[in-house]
Amino acid sequence: MHIKQARNVLKIEAEAIQNLSRNLGPEFNRAIELLARCAGRVIVTGMGKGGIIGQKISATLSSTGTPSLFLHSAEAIHGDLGRVTRNDIVLAISNSGETEEVIRMLPLIKKIGAKLIALTGNRRSALAKYSDVILDVSVKKEACPLGLAPTASTTATLAMGDAIAVCLLEKKGFKEEDFAFYHPGGALGKKLLLKAEDIMRKGPANPVVKEDAIVRDVLYGITAARAGAASVVDKRGKLCGIFTDGDLRRHLEKDTSIVLKKVKDVMTQRPITILKDHLASEALRILKEKRIDEIPVVDAKGRPIGMLDVQDLVRAGFV
Repeated sequence: MHIKQARNVLKIEAEAIQNLSRNLGPEFNRAIELLARCAGRVIVTGMGKGGIIGQKISATLSSTGTPSLFLHSAEAIHGDLGRVTRNDIVLAISNSGETEEVIRMLPLIKKIGAKLIALTGNRRSALAKYSDVILDVSVKKEACPLGLAPTASTTATLAMGDAIAVCLLEKKGFKEEDFAFYHPGGALGKKLLLKAEDIMRKGPANPVVKEDAIVRDVLYGITAARAGAASVVDKRGKLCGIFTDGDLRRHLEKDTSIVLKKVKDVMTQRPITILKDHLASEALRILKEKRIDEIPVVDAKGRPIGMLDVQDLVRAGFV
């Protein structure tokens, strides 16, 4: 029984969105052109469930390159309308187009000089008459069997908001890098913004030894740093090799006296490196392709300044 009812709800809401698609026309293009030229912010307003949908639309606009804020319609008529300027565009949501709090705002919005775009299901409403552009989000029926709870209508409005945001994103040439800038805490932000130097092990956690050092002493340094490898430098301080746990195991199988040898004789020479200002995501790609666990981070002169371990990338959320 419940599955049947749920399917019916989803069918009604899907049909509502499909009808939106079929009914899109010149007014949608007008809305996008108007919003793209907005010199201020897009002020999204609404009440009740429409207001909640408006908050999501405003958030999506803001995160995709269109400055926006949500203005609660009831609060607006009690002082918050001062947030609206003549350079802004108001995106007003009301399925009936007659929501009292929204309607009371309209003469004041016109007096301020801001443009008004309506998302409404009633083209003959007061909201529609006041608006510069009307986006019809009407639905044939709500998914609620009582025909009372906003369901299909809020879904349609939300979908229209997404369509607006995506069209503006493309028109403005908004890129992945721009999205990451506004989402520095997300996975994409980390992928596109974090550099090797931001998460590398450095200082005491990054053992650096001279090429003439004895392996036994190198192992002490690696253990003390709780690392898996040490960077090996020549007399000029430039990286000339890396000595890892893997190197130790491979040589121990052939010669148990390895701990008394110089590290330059058993190290991996000319290791793969990454510059400090390269993206951490590039380090992850290299580690995967080369099937290695550590990669030294060097400066422009080839001097080791850090070490990136696959576990560092795991902790940073790359894996």
